[in-house]
Amino acid sequence: MFDPTAFDNMKVVIEGAIYDLDLDGEISIIDRNDLFNLAKLSRSFNVSFKLPGNKTRRVMAKILLESNLENLAAELLTGSLSEKDTGSMVKLEFFLEGALAPDDYKQIEVILLDVWGETRKIQQMVHYYPLENHRDILNIFTVEFERLVREEQLDDLAGMVQFMITTVQQLSKFTSKPAL
Repeated sequence: MFDPTAFDNMKVVIEGAIYDLDLDGEISIIDRNDLFNLAKLSRSFNVSFKLPGNKTRRVMAKILLESNLENLAAELLTGSLSEKDTGSMVKLEFFLEGALAPDDYKQIEVILLDVWGETRKIQQMVHYYPLENHRDILNIFTVEFERLVREEQLDDLAGMVQFMITTVQQLSKFTSKPAL
């Protein structure tokens, strides 16, 4: 019988939490990827969602779960590798389309720190194509935990989805405020 890995169990919990919210109409799933890299023997899973009916600038969220060969080997070959290597990396990304004022980034940092806490690594990036006239701008805000998430934290993963929704709501509310 197939014995699921920690990655498999975490993926199922994340999928279940997100798909339940999609079925309830609280979010709308817009993308899903489940990848296995045969060259590196690594796995990656991600799912993206947005709030339904958002009329302001488009705000989206993505949760990424990644596990590499070392993580799998530490789990399957007990005793040969350190148990601290079992688990998966979790990374959260929030996307906001459109131009922002420089002060907006400071306010967004406050929103992210308020929801996710001071111990998380938070980064902000702006992507645009400089040679295009209309300059589509995509702001990407990442939240990283800088440690492996383990199977014992499955309940935390389900709860994390609610914090992601709160973040999307806060970012949507922030971007819907009229500019001064």
